[in-house]
Amino acid sequence: MPQTSNRFFDDISRLMTDAAGLADGARREAQTFAKSQLERMMAGMDLVSREEFEAVREMAVKARDENDKLAARIAALEARLAEPKD
Repeated sequence: MPQTSNRFFDDISRLMTDAAGLADGARREAQTFAKSQLERMMAGMDLVSREEFEAVREMAVKARDENDKLAARIAALEARLAEPKD
C-alpha cells in the first residue's frame, strides 16, 4: 500500500505542476493579448509621444519667459513716456 500512496501523491504533484504551468502560460498569453489590443487602440488615437510633449512644454516655457521680458520692457517704455518732459 505505501507504494500506491506514493505514486498517487506523485501523480497529484505532477498534475498540480502542469496546472500551474498552464495557468502561467494562459496569464502570459492574456497579458500579451491585452497589451497588443491597448497598443492598437492607442495607435488609432491622436496621442503625442513623451518626447514631443517635453519639446512643446520647453517651447511654452521659453515663450512665457520671453513674454514676461517683453511685458517688463513695455512697462518701462510706458513709464518713460509718462514722465513729464521739461
